[in-house]
Amino acid sequence: MQSEQLRTASIIGTGSYAPDRVMTNADLEKIVETSDEWITTRTGIKERRIAGPEITTSEMAARAARAAMENSGVKPEEIDLIICATVTPDMFFPNTACFVQTKIGAVNAVCFDLSAACSGFLFGVETARAYIAAGTANTVLVIGADKLSSIVDWKDRNTCVLFGDGAGAAILRHREGSRGVVATRMGSNGALAEILYIPGGGSAHPAGGSTSAENPVTIRMNGRETYKHAVTAMVEASQQVLADAGVPSSEIACFIPHQANLRIIEAIASRLDVSMDRFMINLDCYGNTSAAAVAIALDEANRTGRFKQGDKILMVVFGGGLTWAASVVEW
Repeated sequence: MQSEQLRTASIIGTGSYAPDRVMTNADLEKIVETSDEWITTRTGIKERRIAGPEITTSEMAARAARAAMENSGVKPEEIDLIICATVTPDMFFPNTACFVQTKIGAVNAVCFDLSAACSGFLFGVETARAYIAAGTANTVLVIGADKLSSIVDWKDRNTCVLFGDGAGAAILRHREGSRGVVATRMGSNGALAEILYIPGGGSAHPAGGSTSAENPVTIRMNGRETYKHAVTAMVEASQQVLADAGVPSSEIACFIPHQANLRIIEAIASRLDVSMDRFMINLDCYGNTSAAAVAIALDEANRTGRFKQGDKILMVVFGGGLTWAASVVEW
């Protein structure tokens, strides 16, 4: 009998939510100097979802969570830990996970947020695995949710075309006979923080302070450097996690990469020598939704039959920090 200390953690259900409002590249042409052709050829993005002022990050997260609960058959009172990965919390505190707890009725759950930018969902999955393996938690709800429209500079044509809003969720639990999360590789490099960051809003440069004009509470990105480091980090993490799991790439039923830029995904596929048809891609519809991106893609892949129970999938992400992660999961 497997010891409590060595319990595996399987993803037993997924869910996602995207706002109703669709902003196309043609819509962006009316806001900044850009074009559908420029955005499409450089990013692969055709449209993104934008949440209205009444839709908070916690509301998107709660809707994704309810979908995951329905998919898994888990009742709210069974959830004993909620991890919400986000860089756009409803407010500094209470944490967004606490608001989700109330919205879904998970009265027995411990709640906290996790900040790792676009890598947040996989950081959360690995955290959930550790809690389950240790016997500290039995049923964990992991959510990636971001309302990036609230922190985008809509005058910056290099960044505002990239991002959208949404949420994705997964429920993890030990499942007898399944390896679940087989292996995970995570990494960070704070020395490269200013490649992708938000200058203002924190204790270094408080929002509304005397330097707020020089340190705005909006996304700043060096696109060329972000691309270079994203490709390198995600390729290396994928190779390392496949080796850790003892799984050749040929046995991966579906690759689910961070949905930031089609060129990045094509470069990863080329370096891993994997055909693009084995990659789950939905960035054309959603843009980059940060922590939600791989979670939404996972849910859509699950619901459209891209893999079945017993198959192995590989998720890989990259975000500000810099942060990155890759996980091999047996479904």
